[in-house]
Amino acid sequence: MNEISITSIAGIGIGQTENAEAGTGCTVLISESGMRAGIDIRGGGPASRDVHLLNPLTAAQTIHAVLLAGGSAFGLGAANGVMQYLEERDIGFDVGVTKVPLVAQSDIFDLTVGDPLVRPDAPMGYEAARLAMEAPNYRDGNYGAGCGATVGKLAGMETCMKTGIGSFALQEGDFQIGAIVVLNALGDIFNWRTGQRLAGLLNEDKSGFRDTEELMKGSLGVVENRFTGNTTLGAVITNGSFTKPQLCKIASMAHNGFARSIRPVHTSADGDSIYALSVRDVPVDQDVAGTLAAEVISEAVVRAVTSADSAFGYPAAKDLR
Repeated sequence: MNEISITSIAGIGIGQTENAEAGTGCTVLISESGMRAGIDIRGGGPASRDVHLLNPLTAAQTIHAVLLAGGSAFGLGAANGVMQYLEERDIGFDVGVTKVPLVAQSDIFDLTVGDPLVRPDAPMGYEAARLAMEAPNYRDGNYGAGCGATVGKLAGMETCMKTGIGSFALQEGDFQIGAIVVLNALGDIFNWRTGQRLAGLLNEDKSGFRDTEELMKGSLGVVENRFTGNTTLGAVITNGSFTKPQLCKIASMAHNGFARSIRPVHTSADGDSIYALSVRDVPVDQDVAGTLAAEVISEAVVRAVTSADSAFGYPAAKDLR
C-alpha cells in the first residue's frame, strides 16, 4: 500500500484552530453531503456530545461533522459554533423549518497545560468549521485539538512530555484509509513496529524515562483518584462502503492500534475514544478495513509524538537528548 496525505481523502474537509498561549484548540472534520459514522469508547472518563447518534439503533444514518477539542467538558460548547456555520450554509438534517447539522464531539483534558480558564467555545468551533469548508488547514503537531496534548502523567504534570495531533493514511487501488490521533494519554508511547519508547513518564531530572506500568505495579494500593488530565482521541477516515454497525466494529478494531502504542491504555483516568467515518462507497472487506484502521492509528500516534514541539515547559521527543 502507498502512503498518502490524510487531506487527500476526498469528501471530507479538516479545519483547525488553537489558542497557542492558552494551550487548547479544535480540529473539525466535515462532510457537506454527510458521512456514515461509528464510535467505540474504551476509556473510563470521556467528555463527549451527541455520540449516541452513532449508535446503530438510532435513526440518523449520516452525520455532518466530528469535532475533536480540548477543554474537557467545558469545551463541548464549541460544537454550537460548528452547527451555526453549517446551518448558515443550509447543511444538515432537513426538519422542514431548518436543517439541523448533526455534530458529534469528543474532548481531551488540557486544562492543566496552559490557561485553565480558556477553553474551546462556539467562536473557535465556528472558525474551525469555516476553515474545514473554505480553506482546509490540517497539519500535525501542536495544532488544533493537539495544542495542549501531553503524555506520561502518572507522577503528575512535572514529569510529563508534550505531544500533539498526528495523522497517517494509506491507499491501495481506489481504497483510502487514514487516521487522526490527538495523543493525550496517562501512559507511555511506543513505536508499534520496533517497541522503542518514544515518549512518556520522565525521571525526576528529565534525563530519561521511567516505566509507567512498572511504577503502577510497584503499589497495589487502591488509588481513589488517579486523574491528571488525559484522553486520547482518534478518527479513522475511509472511502469504503460501510454501514453504521460495520463502522462501530472498525472503530473497535482500531483500538488495537492504541493498545500496541500506548501503555497502559483505556484506564479509568482516560477517556479514549475512536470514531470511524465513511465518506464514499468503495467496496472493501470490513475486517481488512479494521485491521488497516489499527495500523493507521498506530502510525498516527507516532506522528503525534515526532511532530510535536516542546511547549509550556514540557519537552517534546525531538528535543530530548
